[in-house]
Amino acid sequence: MTYSLTDTLIRVWEMSGFANATWQQLVMILVSFVLIYLAVVKEFEPLLLLPIAFGMLLANFPMTGLLEGPLGDQPGGLLYYIYQGVELGIYPPLIFLGIGAMTDFGPLIARPSSLFLGAAAQFGIYIAFLLALAFGFAPEAAAAIGIIGGADGPTAIWLTTKLYQDLLPAIAIAAYSYMALIPMIQPPLMRLLTTQKEREVKMEQLREVSKAEKIVFPIVVATLCIFLLPSVAPLIGMLMLGNLLKESGVTDRLSNTAQNELMNIVTIFLGVSVGAKAVGENFLQLETLKVIALGLIAFAFSTVGGLLLGKLMYWLSGGKINPLIGSAGVSAVPMAARVSQVEGQKANPSNFLLMHAMGPNVAGVIGSAVAAGIFFALFG
Repeated sequence: MTYSLTDTLIRVWEMSGFANATWQQLVMILVSFVLIYLAVVKEFEPLLLLPIAFGMLLANFPMTGLLEGPLGDQPGGLLYYIYQGVELGIYPPLIFLGIGAMTDFGPLIARPSSLFLGAAAQFGIYIAFLLALAFGFAPEAAAAIGIIGGADGPTAIWLTTKLYQDLLPAIAIAAYSYMALIPMIQPPLMRLLTTQKEREVKMEQLREVSKAEKIVFPIVVATLCIFLLPSVAPLIGMLMLGNLLKESGVTDRLSNTAQNELMNIVTIFLGVSVGAKAVGENFLQLETLKVIALGLIAFAFSTVGGLLLGKLMYWLSGGKINPLIGSAGVSAVPMAARVSQVEGQKANPSNFLLMHAMGPNVAGVIGSAVAAGIFFALFG
């Protein structure tokens, strides 16, 4: 059979993505363009946002087969296989391994009271959980939605795959998007809930933490947390292993690999996987919008919880603790701590809050993992 030039052009057009795109796909492609702009031009956590945005872009091109699973003798699409790391719960613990290797728990060890700020900044998790129940979500779904308030993408993904996979695209997108947008979301709340005098407070230098303390800490935390909540072993175990590799001083090669090569590879795969699940037909639904709205509420209340306890500690300490470090109790490391530093310097250019904020920040990582373990124990 032969085709005229006109028939060939018509056939090519009919087989192209232009002719087969749905309005939902086009909307999500536009959203991906906005996210790429925010990542590249505004530099809103580009290491997270750019892979997510491009994964979203790829997933919404029609006729590609990138997300299709294997059929008969035909292999599945590329994004289908990359996504298996999320489906099987592999990427989140590996991310925690890298976070542990990059994190200095010294500020938390030097000021153990930071644990209370990290705990207070999980407040939004439980607020969003209760609101989700009120909106008619099942308890398993409500727990997965609530964990967005921890500002911990890997933990949100891990818990959602365990409890309610249908919401994974919306929850993953919400969790990582809000993490990336911390520099926009937190500062207005910080200025609203603190006074100029509170924001100007300069904190005393932390005591020096010994090497022995830094080595013992991850072993003790892993032992206590995993005995208490065995379900958190993948997250807490990898987090503390990464930190032990860093602090032991005898595994520099492994620590460097976890911090750099492994972390970068897994971040690419996880980001692309998260974005790839934002397919227009499934994503643009009322339920998804509810999840995103509840996630923002969770994130806001977590920030508020940390700030309010920070104000209480400011009062109890006689004005020696800057309440801005409370907002760093959400577990986005080190993004939230950097925001505390920036806001503190705006109020007082000689203010250096970063190391003080890192204590609540790393406490928040542990706190969000523990909250996820509690939800899994209750509803898993």
